[in-house]
Order: sequence, then C-alpha cells, then structure tokens
Amino acid sequence: MSFIPSPEDIRRMRIRAGLTQKELAERAGVSQSLIARIERGSVDPRLSTLKRILSALEDAMRGKVRAKDVMHSPVITVQVKDPIEKAAQLMWRYGISQIPVLNGDRIVGTVFEDSIIKAVLDNPGEEVGKWPVEKIMSEVLPIVSPEESLETISRLLMREPAVLVISRGKIIGIITKSDLIAHKLLISYSERKRA
Repeated sequence: MSFIPSPEDIRRMRIRAGLTQKELAERAGVSQSLIARIERGSVDPRLSTLKRILSALEDAMRGKVRAKDVMHSPVITVQVKDPIEKAAQLMWRYGISQIPVLNGDRIVGTVFEDSIIKAVLDNPGEEVGKWPVEKIMSEVLPIVSPEESLETISRLLMREPAVLVISRGKIIGIITKSDLIAHKLLISYSERKRA
C-alpha cells in the first residue's frame, strides 16, 4: 500500500518547505481555506487534489535542503605535524575514513585510510605511525558553504568521498556519501513510518 500523508504530515512538510498555507494553495491551484481544513483534519481531499498538493510540496522542498541540513558536525581534524598514528586512532575511534588536515586554522589537506595503508605497506620495518601526517596527506576535499544546495553536493560526491562545509574560514561540518544516503533514504523512510 502507498504512503498517504496525514494532516499533520502535510503541515510538517509545508513548514519544512518554508511555505505559508497561501503559498502552498497557489502552487497547488487550490484555496487557502482548503489547505487549512486539510491540515486541521476537518476535510478529506480528493486523491487528485492531494496529488497536486504533494507535488507542490515536493517541488518546493527539492530546492530547500542545504549543506547545513545534512552535514555532520563537529569535524574530526588533525594538524600537519600530528603523527600518522593519531590519525589512524581517530579513524578507528570515530569510524571515519578521511580526516581533514589543518595548519593552525587553515585547511591544507586530507589523510585517507588508503594513504595510511599504502605508507605502511610501502615502508616495511619503518615506524610509519611516527611520521607527520603531512608526509602522506592528499589534496583538500571540496569546500562548500552552509547554504550550498543538496543537488550540487550530490554531484560533488559522485567524484569525491566527502565535502567540507566552511563558514568564515572555519570547518563547521563534513558531508560524506553516508550522510547523503541517510538523508535521502533513512530520514524519508522514518518520516513515512511515523505516519
């Protein structure tokens, strides 16, 4: 059976989309009073009307999700002179596969699990864990603002493992493919389940 939203679901979606009842009514081609009555639960709309309302809500929400809505914060980081061992421990503890590298407050690179594994395998007998992370770090991950659209972030994540969210020169969040999956699938699933 398909998901049919409750009056509360419609109200919640409208608010999340940033629309007033009047704006939703205009987009769906219905009266504002009908939207108000639907949200109160005092009227059951026809299926064709409900489809127009849901379509208008989906269109409005598509452009509303931003980086700040899906980012993971705080971001685990290391400094350029920190030992690789520290980066590896942080990856293990937090279940992450990359860590931004800072020089003071400035982002200068990224350490990946693969880089650590390669350094260990290519240098048998050496104490790779004592090396500074700058010796194996890669380029900085792509950077976006907190207001960047989910569409742009999705395109970046097709090519990169993660995206950093920066505000006023400081890292305020990170978005990985897992965060995007959680937002796209798990959150919408849990919202449907609550109905």
